[in-house]
Amino acid sequence: MISNQILQNTIDGMSGITHAEFCVTDTEGRAVVSTMQEKRDFESAVTEFVRSAAESQEQQNYHFFKIFDEQTLEYVLIVDGSNENAYLVGKMAAYQLKSLLVAYKERFDKDNFIKNLLLDNLLLVDIYSRARKLHMSIDARRLVLVVETADRKDGNTMELVKECLAAAGGEEIVTAVDESSVVIVKELDEDMDAKEIERSAQDIVSYLTRAGMRDVKLAYGTVVGEIKEVSRSYKEARMALDVGKIFFAEKDVIPYNELGIGRLIYQLPLPLCRMFIQEIFDGRNPEEFDEETLTTINKFFENSLNVSETSRQLFIHRNTLVYRLDKLQKSTNLDLRVFEDAITFKIALMVVEYMHYMENQNY
Repeated sequence: MISNQILQNTIDGMSGITHAEFCVTDTEGRAVVSTMQEKRDFESAVTEFVRSAAESQEQQNYHFFKIFDEQTLEYVLIVDGSNENAYLVGKMAAYQLKSLLVAYKERFDKDNFIKNLLLDNLLLVDIYSRARKLHMSIDARRLVLVVETADRKDGNTMELVKECLAAAGGEEIVTAVDESSVVIVKELDEDMDAKEIERSAQDIVSYLTRAGMRDVKLAYGTVVGEIKEVSRSYKEARMALDVGKIFFAEKDVIPYNELGIGRLIYQLPLPLCRMFIQEIFDGRNPEEFDEETLTTINKFFENSLNVSETSRQLFIHRNTLVYRLDKLQKSTNLDLRVFEDAITFKIALMVVEYMHYMENQNY
């Protein structure tokens, strides 16, 4: 349903152009919005008009017009004045309001359709039939992006996203399927490549950050070629957002196709993860390592297992680093200087991060 604010803005604009006074009532004659200075009681006149078969009528120096939404009477428009010019103005205003109803209903229907499409609530035959009815291309290239901020329940996030996209001038639908995030279904040009997509995503993050949104994260799925596959891109974007929080906390834009091994770990059942950690660390929690050890491990991995470069960046002697690695080997039976052991250790640390995240989510 169209909002009263939109209706008021519309008749205010028409009144400013035509210098006529308007009142829009419901079917029982109660005023919804009005530009008339004095309050008038139209209830009996509107009730009589609604019962009649006429679509327009003149009563006591006022023109009455019925505003239909398809076959349903939604509003009655009343124009002050009995001359022919007032009738013409009323006809134009009634047409404008009817067009507005159609546009907002289609917008509502499109939003509802996209929500059900994202959540896999539609049969294949319904997807195609409703897309055609809403004049949406079936085989356009599309991409789903999910935006989340620390102000996740702040309604301004969706409005700011719409503002950003409107400035860019693209074909997007912005909606929400829960309270925590905003979903963008973006229609792509045929020549839009991965770099342009990432740049567009980064522009959204930058816009929201400048607008005062905190801790903005944006994830997106893969490009799909048919409207029925939009839900897959949405699921990928949701997964990318979660995986990004676990393994790429420093990133604000997370593409699904760059999740690497994090995507695999995210899909592991927790009992299997616990068995793996028990096997690798023999019941010891890697989070119990002291800060010096954890810093050494992370820096060693950052430098691709290069002892000399790691010791230089840690401002320690090479032998000190070797001593720390030997000490870690004794406690875990894993020598990080050996590629196979280093891979096992790195995966184990990622599994621990995943377990910690999932356990916190369950509280």
